[in-house]
Amino acid sequence: MQNWFKPIYEHLRHLYLGNRFFVGLGAVILSSAVGFYWSWLFYLAIAGLVALLGALVFDTVQLYRMAGTVEATRRTPRVFSLGDRMPVRVLVSNRGTFNINAALTDELPPELQIRDHYLPFELPAGEDRELSYPILPLSRGEYQFGNLNIFLKTNWRLAERRLEFAAAQVVPVYPSILQMNQFALQAKTTVPAPGRRRLRRLAKSYEFDQIKEYVKGDDFRSINWKATSRHNALMINQYEDERAQRVFCCIDKGRTMLMPFNGLSLLDYAINATLALSNVILTREDRAGLITFSDKIGTVLPADSKPDQLRRIMEALYRQQDRQRESNYDLLYYASRKLLGGRSLIILFTNFESNYALDRVLPGLRRISKSHQLVVILFENTEIAELLDVPTGEVEDVYRKSTARRFLQQRELMAARLRQNGVNVVLTRPEDLTGAVINKYLELKKRGLA
Repeated sequence: MQNWFKPIYEHLRHLYLGNRFFVGLGAVILSSAVGFYWSWLFYLAIAGLVALLGALVFDTVQLYRMAGTVEATRRTPRVFSLGDRMPVRVLVSNRGTFNINAALTDELPPELQIRDHYLPFELPAGEDRELSYPILPLSRGEYQFGNLNIFLKTNWRLAERRLEFAAAQVVPVYPSILQMNQFALQAKTTVPAPGRRRLRRLAKSYEFDQIKEYVKGDDFRSINWKATSRHNALMINQYEDERAQRVFCCIDKGRTMLMPFNGLSLLDYAINATLALSNVILTREDRAGLITFSDKIGTVLPADSKPDQLRRIMEALYRQQDRQRESNYDLLYYASRKLLGGRSLIILFTNFESNYALDRVLPGLRRISKSHQLVVILFENTEIAELLDVPTGEVEDVYRKSTARRFLQQRELMAARLRQNGVNVVLTRPEDLTGAVINKYLELKKRGLA
């Protein structure tokens, strides 16, 4: 492209002809065609064409006068929340003396799959206006926004002038922070009253407190033989009672967790619930940890209650990627024996397609439950459950309902079999997962099992 043509091209590529111009041009063409029969219409068409082109030039000049007086900036949240609608705001300023008729088109991230974004608005002279539109992120990662485009029009609407404002930015999408804050209130309102006796603890603390003289009823395994020989009396080590319990959220990232419901996969539902539950665990002064696995062990974050533990969990959840492989529960058992330390509460987010799939992993779950308090989270298939509410009109509907009912009964049977093997179970709808798992944790906490 020649250097002299570049400035002209830059102006032309931002200028568009409006619908009214094409309507007028069509009238001119029709008049000229009919002019073959009535000559006076041909001359009228020529006059109309000259007037139309003149009006187009005047309209274009007005648009260029308006263009230099408009400014636009985008304001987004610092991070987006997975699965939650969040607003994006655009501030538009008109510093000129003309009232503006315009439309906003934002270059949205491709992950949103929005290709028809168009927001018309009016802006009086010398005023500012804030435009807002919601977005619903359905996948974690970095969302790349492009430039802001504003299409200016006058009242004649023969042409449009596109203004392009540089506004490229990257906004990360984290697990649902809104859900985390929403369910944090539940933890604050269910704190046990002072002096409540704990029935049983998941782990015994080995943090040394003091050496004292043995009295009847003390654990003889705590006898300190060196102190006994020095004092010529039976002495034992006394340890502090550990209040903060270890609670691990264990997320299956395998193939069965990729099933989508309402735009989110089961893995994303589990990640959102894990973040909210970890916040509640830390609020209750327990120690929260994280394990992810599939065909191999992924992230292992030791249980802790440090001030930055929630941030570490959030960053770890943000980086998780699904793996289309079969999950290895033998590796999970190995991790529970070698990496978790003492007895802990393990909340396992997983999904079994059938009772046969459960049969393969049930021995491993039994072994884990012998060393730890295990809670398995199972998901109901809400789409299949909705088939039971469809009116029965034909024989095919009867068979469809019968199959759906049999599938739901299998899920109930899976839960019953796990409970028979000493495993706590939460069977819930994906959209109710966060509340259900937090309630289960609080229930175990109240009973002294967590």
